[in-house]
Amino acid sequence: MSSSFGARSGAAAGYMMKMPPLADKRAAAEALCSACTGPIYSQGLNTFKVPMAMFEVNRAKVVQSMLEQDPSAKGLILLEGGKQTTRYDTDHEPVFRQESYFHYLFGASQYSDCFGTLSLPDGEATLFVPSYGVDVATVCGPSPDFRYVKDELGLEKVYDVVDLKAFVEREMKRLDEAENEGGLDNEEKKGGGEQVRSKLYLLKGLNTDSGNFATPAFFEGIDKFRDVRDEDSLFRSISESRVFKSCAEIDIMRYTNWVSSMAHVEVMRSAKPGMMEYQLESLFQHHTYTHGGCRHMSYTCICACGPSANILHYGHAGRPNSRLLEEGMIALLDMGAEYNCYASDITCSFPISGSFTDDQKSIYEAVLAAQLKVISMLMPGVSWLDMHREAEREILKGLVKCGVLDDCGKDLDEITEAMLDADVGAIFMPHGLGHFIGIDTHDVGGYSPGKPARSERPGERKLRTARQLEEGMVITVEPGCYFIDPLIDAAMSDERQKHFLTDRVDDFRGFGGVRLEDDVWITSDGCENLTLCPRAIEEVLDVMSGGVWPPASDILPEMKRKWVTCKEGKIEFLDML
Repeated sequence: MSSSFGARSGAAAGYMMKMPPLADKRAAAEALCSACTGPIYSQGLNTFKVPMAMFEVNRAKVVQSMLEQDPSAKGLILLEGGKQTTRYDTDHEPVFRQESYFHYLFGASQYSDCFGTLSLPDGEATLFVPSYGVDVATVCGPSPDFRYVKDELGLEKVYDVVDLKAFVEREMKRLDEAENEGGLDNEEKKGGGEQVRSKLYLLKGLNTDSGNFATPAFFEGIDKFRDVRDEDSLFRSISESRVFKSCAEIDIMRYTNWVSSMAHVEVMRSAKPGMMEYQLESLFQHHTYTHGGCRHMSYTCICACGPSANILHYGHAGRPNSRLLEEGMIALLDMGAEYNCYASDITCSFPISGSFTDDQKSIYEAVLAAQLKVISMLMPGVSWLDMHREAEREILKGLVKCGVLDDCGKDLDEITEAMLDADVGAIFMPHGLGHFIGIDTHDVGGYSPGKPARSERPGERKLRTARQLEEGMVITVEPGCYFIDPLIDAAMSDERQKHFLTDRVDDFRGFGGVRLEDDVWITSDGCENLTLCPRAIEEVLDVMSGGVWPPASDILPEMKRKWVTCKEGKIEFLDML
């Protein structure tokens, strides 16, 4: 199917005047989101209804950010969507997942090999979708109907991808002509009347988690615009926009957390000695897809039981969730589903046998104390680096209480500070406290320009951000305590650390570890915990013995869980005693 587009009727400046102001577009989109009206994404049945106006809000945020950087900015933002890949040299196609930046702006989760543009300064969105020849259409179905896609996604324009080059050429020319016709104020021109040329804004920048770069869009003929390419401005604006979630985005993340939390509960109820780790993974995936419409996991499931739990990213190549569950083991399950490309990231730890040993209880309580302490302190203005230290502090206190660490005859608070100064916390929690989460599990914006740099200290250097928290951020809180032989052995030989460790540490070799992880939204006056998993020991044991979840009453209000369910595709809040 081909598409065509002709010259716009009327003067270019007249067209610019007809476009609603950016603030009005955003306000209208926010109203649609609040009412959950307009085009909707849903997987049917009782799955969550995502208002596509949410992506209009995202687009308006990014365009506004670009204009705040440079009030005279004009041109086209151009992004290239995710490509349908094949496995190695075969024709096997892995399930498609949209590129995250592209999804943030266009919401086109099901369409591969697309391009998208936003015009500056008006923010008009245009999507370019490929059409198929007969051979491909025979196998994959007919080409998309562009009018249907336009209505489905709530976009201004949808064209065939073959029209991209001509569209960019025409739009760049139109925007330049608009200035000559008086479409821009003279004061917006640079150099005393010098014309500001339209720019082609491309996405390029470093992902500080992966070390990889976002790749600028490319099409045959783009070299024509090499003199007006801007590969700096867009990355700053879109990455920072993604850090701060809208109310509509929070509702999706409430949903993914609800679905994943209920799946964790089902796995807790089912786990028992004699099962395999991969069966726990399978149960989780089955629940989130069957009951939540979540085709994708946010990341590779970590189903680490017994000694496996001291491998932080267990479940990947070489460690494929393949251990047999045995009596006396503790399970550390880090699993989260995504819906419409929005992630959840949740870790539960529990005893496979249905009851905690004294040692398991001691470590679990230390980690829970760390999580509760951090959650109690979360609010705008708090340093994430300070929160990491608070978590280490609580875990070290727990290890002193159970005899793994020596108090050296000193007050508990005093000896804990001495241990922190010696980086003892990093022996037992060798990862950062948490990370931003959103469209990606390790979401962007952790080490943006102008924000605090990465610490060089052990443990702290693993933090994925060192920023001060701000309203609208969503961040994971995931303290953990692990007994990793190489780290323990190194500490036993370290002059700063060895005198803190007792022989009791050998009792925990092979123990594995405990981690508790929740997704937390920073609000104007504190935080809201989006995750709804059992956390108190009483809650964990009750669920494992068949108890109802969610419970009739919240025995751990300090977790700041806001209890929800999904009814008729919408989030519904529950009243708890």
